[in-house]
Amino acid sequence: MSVFFYGCITMDGYLADKNHGLDWLHQTGGVEETDYESFYKSMDITVMGKRTFHEIENMDNAGSFYPTTENYVFTHDKSLSLKEFIPVSGDVVEFVRGLEKDKNVWIIGGNTILAPLLDQDMVDQMIIQIAPVLLGDGIPLFSQKEGLKRFCLEEVKKYGPFAELVYRKL
Repeated sequence: MSVFFYGCITMDGYLADKNHGLDWLHQTGGVEETDYESFYKSMDITVMGKRTFHEIENMDNAGSFYPTTENYVFTHDKSLSLKEFIPVSGDVVEFVRGLEKDKNVWIIGGNTILAPLLDQDMVDQMIIQIAPVLLGDGIPLFSQKEGLKRFCLEEVKKYGPFAELVYRKL
């Protein structure tokens, strides 16, 4: 199994504004300017938190947003508004450890999902796009426990206004 984080942050390291909004991202550009399609085609499973799910839920054609992956949402809810997304609860580390070993897992958004996996050295690759935006405050990408984590920079790309950094776990 390989675990990936793929997402966009501001230049000052935020995934979302302090109200969990992504207007800054939608106003900056879209996925058509990136390698998103080829990345997504290599994924088998998505794992996200409820706030990320709510962002997807409010988009046009939300039910077809991740059509070829098994999509899991960490939530206390027993059901979700979109049948293509499966509610799960509990420990994200144990959940990911329990997934099939031959699958590629995409961690979408949410530092509360990403941080425990980083704490356990379970993230194999991070693809981070950086938008030319400063928020000054918001929801940070990284909130793991203190501890040195090393990654190797494999690639740097430019897509329109975005820089993309591809890191692999050492």
